[in-house]
Amino acid sequence: MLYGRTREQGTLDRLLAEAAGGASGVLVVSGDPGVGKSALLDHAVERAGAEFTVLRGMGVESEAELPYAGLHLLLAPVLGRVEELPEVQATALRGALGMSTARAGDRFLVGVAVLSLLAAVAAERPLLCVMDDTQWLDRASADALLFAARRLRSERVALLLAAREEFHAPGLPELRVSPLESPAAGELVDAVAPGLATDVRERVLAEAGGNPLGLIELPRGVSGGDLGELPLTRRLLEAFGRRATALGEPAGTLLLVAAAEDTGEPSLIMRAASRLGVGEQALEECERSGLVEVTAGRVRFRHPLVRSAVYQAAGFARRGAVHRALAEVSEPERRIWHLAAAVTGTDEELAAELARSAEAFARRSGHAAAAAWERAALLTPEPGLRTVRLANAAEAAISAGRLGRAARLTDQAVRLTGDGLVLARLANLRADVDFERGAVETASLTLLEAARPLASAHPGRAAALLIQVVRNAWYAHDLKLSRQATDLLASLGHGADPARPALAMASGITALLEDDPERALPLLRQVVEGGRHVDHGEHGLRNNALAIALLVGDHTTALNMARALAAECASLGMVAWLPHTHLALASVELLRGRHLDAAADADHAEQVAAQTGQTHLEAQARGVRAWLAAVRGAEEDCRRLAGRAAATPSGQVWAQWALGLLELARGRYQQAADHLARAARRQPAAAPDLVEVLVRLREPERARAAHDRFVLWAEASGQAWARGLLARCRALLDGDERDFATAIDLHRAADRPFDAARTRLLLGERLRRERRKQEARPVLREAADTFERLGAAPWLDRASSELRATGESPARSADAALLARLTPQELQVVRLAATGATNKEIAARLFLSPRTVGHHLYKAYPKLGVTTRTELAGLILS
Repeated sequence: MLYGRTREQGTLDRLLAEAAGGASGVLVVSGDPGVGKSALLDHAVERAGAEFTVLRGMGVESEAELPYAGLHLLLAPVLGRVEELPEVQATALRGALGMSTARAGDRFLVGVAVLSLLAAVAAERPLLCVMDDTQWLDRASADALLFAARRLRSERVALLLAAREEFHAPGLPELRVSPLESPAAGELVDAVAPGLATDVRERVLAEAGGNPLGLIELPRGVSGGDLGELPLTRRLLEAFGRRATALGEPAGTLLLVAAAEDTGEPSLIMRAASRLGVGEQALEECERSGLVEVTAGRVRFRHPLVRSAVYQAAGFARRGAVHRALAEVSEPERRIWHLAAAVTGTDEELAAELARSAEAFARRSGHAAAAAWERAALLTPEPGLRTVRLANAAEAAISAGRLGRAARLTDQAVRLTGDGLVLARLANLRADVDFERGAVETASLTLLEAARPLASAHPGRAAALLIQVVRNAWYAHDLKLSRQATDLLASLGHGADPARPALAMASGITALLEDDPERALPLLRQVVEGGRHVDHGEHGLRNNALAIALLVGDHTTALNMARALAAECASLGMVAWLPHTHLALASVELLRGRHLDAAADADHAEQVAAQTGQTHLEAQARGVRAWLAAVRGAEEDCRRLAGRAAATPSGQVWAQWALGLLELARGRYQQAADHLARAARRQPAAAPDLVEVLVRLREPERARAAHDRFVLWAEASGQAWARGLLARCRALLDGDERDFATAIDLHRAADRPFDAARTRLLLGERLRRERRKQEARPVLREAADTFERLGAAPWLDRASSELRATGESPARSADAALLARLTPQELQVVRLAATGATNKEIAARLFLSPRTVGHHLYKAYPKLGVTTRTELAGLILS
């Protein structure tokens, strides 16, 4: 029976009822240790009964470095269903859980696989997933579960995550469990310890402060000694410690083995215990004590504090003996951690073994690789090698998106060395952390200070640091900083010097900041060409080449580079690179008129960047999403996203462009001009929009100046898409109809449907104004069809209005009125379904479960007046 938890029980009961009724729900049950979170989970499991399938797991503190250990424990009963998943998801999940030799891959792909697996299990009957002590889950498991949790919709899944308050799950509903009020606390004490003397009862109530675990355990120890002013957790540890000690040596040793092992696997615990002279009868004694229970094939402590008390009460010598015994019977991955836990001081042999294992851990989790390198460093006796291993740990942490951990490791390493080259590497790592967090100026100063001492003896190392400064200068639009770094690069040497490729990139970026694309673009194309020949492992160099390909407008090369780099980084679990690559994909897809693809990649980039702390990339992704919202005519979304994107210089460019496009589409030309003038300074592709709005404002001189600026960039780029936009600008300024035709031909050659539709709209408007209605109609009709296909509502409205002005009523496939009834996600689902994609394929594409896809189609069909996919395809594709 639970005392004083009527509100909490009601919340859990409603969650279960909703899941039974077809909806999914998630709840983070948070509170202090001992406040009753586990008891509430037990209540939910009991209420679920036979109506639900129940999966239960728990985080274990000492398993926090073992990738996907918690997820494996939770999903173990249903892993036979993995074969039902799409192959790419099944492969990722098998690799993550050690069911195959495949790499785990992108941790978010693992999250999609978890979502699909939960949905598959829930298809038969509702599913209750319960995870206790979530704050101690290994990072990889937590990421996968949170990813799935945020995408649960209508799968009949109830997911409960119990955690202490330090666990962060942004965006998920939370049930905060508070200490019991006085009446309920008194009832609980009376139930567990009837007949307590009044003064002892009052002391227990005062000391426990409403904490249920304290109310249960303190009556057993409070009268036996003065617990004084110790914190509640410490008092409980002492109480549990005394009870464990009272068991006697064999049972106490077995308890310690179970506390040190964490998996709770009885056979493993008993094999290790037997090496310490302990037999199976000791396990029965432990169960009788009430400190542990054996359920579902696991030895489970009644509370995490019991485990902590048992482990902390033992001396180091006893703990070391237990870990050595466990190492003898454990699989290699766990063996190394048990051996490390048994060591005091340093041990190079063990450190070297941990260092060798770091690469194996990296196949499944950069977080685990960082932990292995860090533990290896702590065991390393030689300071220089310890510093290198700390640097390796920091680098792995950055790749895994753990920026705070990387900063701490880097700071530790700096204090151990005076070696200039090692300090330069550490400076680069620390600058990477600062840059990803948005502290661009701090990162640049760190890099400059590290580069100067290396200039004469190690120009290649200095160049690598200085090129990062130039990158930062571009993001911050800081010409002075770019010139400073470029001048230093130029002083490093000439000819075959290692600084030469870096100098080309730096000089090109500086020239761009100086508004000199004719000088900049040939230099930057050298960098792109060099990037085609970089080894696959050189992710930093390849990412630089990708960024430069975007700068010079070579979108075909950028697309190919981004796809290859994204796939490789995903397969290696190099999470920190994913926002870069998916942002590049989103940018190219957006400019190519592939708006749904762009939205998916921008959303993916934002989610990953938010979880890894890469604030400048998160802001930039929001800017891309704001641009897409502007095209859709979603004004509220556009303004909200643009406001959040403006937090960084790179996000500001997209934010201004998005707002300018929004105002242009709505006919608010003066506001559009203000935004677009700012965007065009940094983003050449925004210049044609500025020319259009200035022509509409009848400001020919400003329009001509914007055109002339774009001419230099477009001609220097040599790209068909840029020449197409340039031809459109000429048509607007000079009135030559042949320029419209040239523009449309170039748009078609470059495969730019949105650009082509906008040019057709401008041409159609002109033809209609000149009363050439017959000529205007097919041009406007084709523009309207494209806008409708892309979901560009305000542009479709303008094209339809122009068509009506010619005397033609716009014929809309399914009518836009029908499509307008759909939610954004329903629209995404039906568009993909219309192409013939299966529910599984759509789910993988949109990071949903197949059941949620089916739910969206079920809701969309009546809105569109169709009953089959064949009808849907005809409706959408028409």
